[in-house]
Amino acid sequence: MSDDLLSVQGVTRRYVLPRRTLLSTPPVLAAVENVGFELSAGQTLGIVGESGSGKSTLARMVMGFERPDTGKILFKGRDIHGLSTGDLRRARRNFQMVFQDPFGSLDPRRRVGWSIAEPLRAMGETDNDNRVGRALEQVGLQASQAGRFPHEFSGGQRQRIAIARAIITRPSLLVADEAVSALDVSVQAQILNLLMDLQDDLGLAMLFISHDLAVVSSICDTLLVMQAGQVLEAGTVNDVLGAPKHDYTRALLAAARVGGVASP
Repeated sequence: MSDDLLSVQGVTRRYVLPRRTLLSTPPVLAAVENVGFELSAGQTLGIVGESGSGKSTLARMVMGFERPDTGKILFKGRDIHGLSTGDLRRARRNFQMVFQDPFGSLDPRRRVGWSIAEPLRAMGETDNDNRVGRALEQVGLQASQAGRFPHEFSGGQRQRIAIARAIITRPSLLVADEAVSALDVSVQAQILNLLMDLQDDLGLAMLFISHDLAVVSSICDTLLVMQAGQVLEAGTVNDVLGAPKHDYTRALLAAARVGGVASP
């Protein structure tokens, strides 16, 4: 049996688009095409590509939010898309997601402590103020801040709250979909450092999705470069970015350098 925590095996996801004319055949968009990779405990895999490359679709399939048309996604050896709705909900305590927009992912009418405890309620567990407070402290906030509303926090603090919600179930995998792209550069660095500290403390594996090579090179061990739903390159960050084999990867790297990013 494989030691991989997450095994994505040849997944494909296509969407049927609206017809262009009444009698025409509906066009089909291949959002993800035959993508596969493995991720072990404690490792960070980066998935990089421009908008429309299929990164977020892949993340939604890993989380069980969408089902692949073909292929399998195994978490600890179990096909998550073969689970019942109830079993998938219980399994999801082991893999949680941090989204791009922290304000949009928090209910503005609820105190943040309520939002942080939401994954516990979804699994039928009783809210535990101590667990909420501990999660807040783990992300660099104070337990007493659980009684505040989202609008009382800065963007960086709201993303810390979103991370607290993701780790409260003590997952073994964290999926971060453009988790720092909406933040200022200085705040990005703080959140990246937080994620790396949490990875060390909790033994997390991370699937880190970004369009930003600078971010990916600073936090990831291995890397997939995606374009139009396909993987163009895969390997260690140093191998892929140090000696890119594909023109698309070279273009992404050149754009990052123009923006002031040093090569890895």
